[in-house]
Formats: sequence, C-alpha cells, structure tokens
Amino acid sequence: MKRTLPSRVFPAALLAVLVLAAWELLVWIFGVPVFLLPGPSAIAGAFWESRELLLRHAGPTAGEAVLGFLVAVVMGALSGILINRSTLAERSLYPWLVVSQTLPTVAIAPILVTWLGYGPLPKVLVVTLFCFFPITVATVDGLRATDPDLVRLMRSFGASRWRIFSMVEAPGALPFLFGGVRLAVTYCVIGAVVGEWVGSSEGLGFLMIQDKAQFEIPRLFAEISLLSIMGVSLFLLVALLQRIIAPWTLKRNPSL
Repeated sequence: MKRTLPSRVFPAALLAVLVLAAWELLVWIFGVPVFLLPGPSAIAGAFWESRELLLRHAGPTAGEAVLGFLVAVVMGALSGILINRSTLAERSLYPWLVVSQTLPTVAIAPILVTWLGYGPLPKVLVVTLFCFFPITVATVDGLRATDPDLVRLMRSFGASRWRIFSMVEAPGALPFLFGGVRLAVTYCVIGAVVGEWVGSSEGLGFLMIQDKAQFEIPRLFAEISLLSIMGVSLFLLVALLQRIIAPWTLKRNPSL
C-alpha cells in the first residue's frame, strides 16, 4: 500500500526531535561550555541573532553550488554519451576521468584560486569537479544497460540513430542518470564550501573560517546547520524534478 507523505516524514522528524532533545539535555546535565559544544537552543539563538548575516552569505554559496552542479550535469551527461558512442573516447577519456577523481580536490582548489582569482569562477569549478564523475559513470552505465533487442527492433523499422537514442536509449538511461544526479547533488554544497575555505571574501565557507578564528562556535554550528538544510533542499528538489520529468523511473523506488 502506498504511504502518504506524513507517514514517510514522521519517522525522520521524530528521530530528529529525539536527537535534538537528547543533545540539549546532555549539554545541560554535564555543563558543557558553549565554546566546546553549544546546545540546539544556543545554536538556534545564534542563528536568529545573525540571521541577516547568515542569509546574506548563504546566497553566494547557494549560487556557486547550483551553478557548479548544473555545469557538472551537462558535462557529465555529454561525457557519458561520448564515451558510450566512441570506443576511442572510452579508451582515451575514461581513464583520465578516473584519474581526476584520485586527485584531492582540496589540493586543486588553491591552484584554481591562484589562476582565476577570488571570484565565484574557481568555486564553481571546484563544485563541478566534485559532482561530474558520478553523473558520467551513471550515464555510461545507463546507456550500456539498454536492451539490445529493442535497438534491433527499432533498426528493423528503419529508425535513425537519433530516434533510437531519443526513444530507447535515453529513456532507459534516465533511472541511472537520476541516480548519479541525486548522488552528485549531495556533493555540490561541500564543493562550494571547500572553494570558499581556500580563498573568498563572501559565502558561508568564508564566514565559517572567520567564526572559527573568533570562537563564535554557536554561530559556526548555525552555519553548518544552514549548509545541511541547503544540501537536503537541493536533494529534494532533484527528487521532485525526477518525479515530474520521469515518473516512470520511480516505479522501483516509490518512496522518493
């Protein structure tokens, strides 16, 4: 039987309330200093007091995360299609894509900042580096999972290569693609923060560095919470887009 939205949300919400209540209680019982571990109430108070500052810095971080993620989706999908279509591209490009993921992006970020300055461009590129590989792999796997009998059937009717791709291969690859996109979107906020840590004059990552140096620990936790909310919101947005654009891809996982 299909579960309603409240029945799916309630267990997670209940667990969150219990964890926050236990956290607040333990901090109060053991008298943990606020500069070591603030309780949820102290974090909420810091967020409310600095809400204008936090929201102002959240804008650049969200913009960098979303733009870098969109670039990664386009690059990842195109790379996956190219690798699937061309044996030469697979042999020459795919190994380098794997190598790119063995390089620590945190170490590459300072180089990008040195080359491109302290603007949003290096942060967008860092986000793209974080996100594009899962999308590429998912696209390749999805296209390779196409039923060859369907392809042969389309060819027997004289279908062009483009029609076979648009009617058989692309729809069949969408479940894999959205799986890669859902995985990648969880990285985009992390990539934006890493880029801001390396060099920036705005954004939540920049603000976190400042607050850590000034021991503004409650506000630091508020910034972490805001980043978590941002990441979860982007994940839910991708899931909503999947439900709207390709609802048939959810048949095996109706809980999304």
